Amino acid sequence: MAVMMPKNAFKRALQEGRQQIGLWCSLPGGYVAEAVAGSGYDWLLFDTEHSPGDPLTVLGQLQAVAPYPTSAVVRPASNDAVLIKRFLDIGAQTLLIPYVQSAEEARQAVAATRYPPVGIRGVSGLTRATRFGRVKGYAARASEEICLLVQVETGEAIERIEEIAAVEGVDGIFVGPGDLAASLGHAGELNHPDVVEAVENAILRIRRCGKPAGILTADPDFAGRCIALGSTFTAVAIDVGILARTSEKILERFRPETSGGPLS
Repeated sequence: MAVMMPKNAFKRALQEGRQQIGLWCSLPGGYVAEAVAGSGYDWLLFDTEHSPGDPLTVLGQLQAVAPYPTSAVVRPASNDAVLIKRFLDIGAQTLLIPYVQSAEEARQAVAATRYPPVGIRGVSGLTRATRFGRVKGYAARASEEICLLVQVETGEAIERIEEIAAVEGVDGIFVGPGDLAASLGHAGELNHPDVVEAVENAILRIRRCGKPAGILTADPDFAGRCIALGSTFTAVAIDVGILARTSEKILERFRPETSGGPLS
């Protein structure tokens, strides 16, 4: 029985310039993913670079959020053709590739998402992406629904934004503030003026190139500033951060010695 290829709502939104507010998901497992899938975020980022996640845990996350009106974005651990192939085969349609340093590395990422002769993606007709062989013409049309985002997160990569943005097949550029801060000599100081200036300038340059710009920040004021500058896909919180910080705040209410005041 033939079925239609799933449409990539996230890719359409970026093409139309509609702001997409996201939640970063570092906790592996479908149960947590399903719990936040109904929260109303436009996209959820399933991370496997700085989390214990892998293709098997991401598979469960993709399955868990499929019934919800939220888009899944997957970050592989590296710009690796084999990892990219595995995530695409299990049904990921939007990928965020970390630590892209040059136009050449961006081209490598694009090639990993395309079938020969255009790219190097391995071919299998019985994957979750093809609905186990039920999507007719999947190989010829897969790239229409694949959205490739690349991450610039060093001073060197920032300098090459225009070259990276010019690579055909790059659908958006994400600014990684944590590694960028370290690259600029301010590890852990995301609010350092040099880091803030670099992020803001990067967003402006990405937008001038005609590409959607993205960012992750848990600072609501800075998130608003980035949106005003032109960030189109903006992650505003991290699931593990919500759990850790909110659990602390609840405890403070019942432990005056922790909060420094009486019960209120």
